[in-house]
Amino acid sequence: MGGDYGPKVTVPSALKALLLYPKLELLLVGNPTKIHLLLKKTNSILRKRITVIAAESVIANDAKPSSAIRTSRGTSMRISLELLKEGQAQACISAGNTGVLIGLANIILKHINGIRRPALMVTLPNKKQGKTLLLDVGANISCDSASLVQFAIMGSVISEHLMKIPYPRVALLNIGVEENKGLSPIQHASAFLRNTPVVNYIGYLEPNELLTGKTDVLVVDGFVGNVTLKTMEGIIRVFASCIKPSRDNKKQSFLTQLSMQWIQRYLVHQFDQLHPDQYNGACLIGLHGVVIKSHGAANQHAFTSAIEKAIQTVEHQISQRIAARLDEVLPKE
Repeated sequence: MGGDYGPKVTVPSALKALLLYPKLELLLVGNPTKIHLLLKKTNSILRKRITVIAAESVIANDAKPSSAIRTSRGTSMRISLELLKEGQAQACISAGNTGVLIGLANIILKHINGIRRPALMVTLPNKKQGKTLLLDVGANISCDSASLVQFAIMGSVISEHLMKIPYPRVALLNIGVEENKGLSPIQHASAFLRNTPVVNYIGYLEPNELLTGKTDVLVVDGFVGNVTLKTMEGIIRVFASCIKPSRDNKKQSFLTQLSMQWIQRYLVHQFDQLHPDQYNGACLIGLHGVVIKSHGAANQHAFTSAIEKAIQTVEHQISQRIAARLDEVLPKE
């Protein structure tokens, strides 16, 4: 029910995901009247794989997390997370209020043993046609060195199993590559990671190298990560709008028009993989359960991508693998 468009986007996206994944079953939590209205023309075979679960209310996108969490009983978001905790669902996807989703997930699902704070992680395409994991992108405004180390370990596990990269490279985002650069939590995390054999730590990476493919996992605190992600998305959206074919080209020669069209098609193709819709769905990792946060303004294609991310995370048993790696690496205390 959350996000800027609610069921108008989430229900058609759910139907598309069901067509793509024959074994998938979905629980749609929210206002039954609104949901059933959008399911009217659904064929009976797909309809059998959908269960509509009623919720009394919806948490507003602009709700203050502290008060919304206190009054969250009966809301679609809380019911979804409770279904996950009870084992009736294997993943929860929401386009709703990020702060409330993180707060409720922390309370209801609990942290994996050894994790102090969960992290929001996104998968970004890079110049080498690979994928780079960026975390945290908004779950924690500030982080100490221990949290950054835990993010590095979790990111390494996910890159290894989801991206199939043996011994993935891990870096810390910083303002320079010299060891004496950056805030003390970053420096302390760097020192710890250099002495952690199971993490292939390669040092610091500067923001201008985010999409170069120099690292497989990039670790940062939530404030800087969120600003970095949104800045990148904004630039890509502006650039994409600039390379759209111009309508005012009547005065140009045929050859000029043809060459411009070819250049525009080439650039659109090159930048299509970088468009935010392609990697929508931030995974809240470090909890006993799979929680995916979709962008509030996601369209149908983008929300389907978030559902696909949930499926992949469940299939690769990411939460269980993180727990096993932490048990191996971190001190018992």
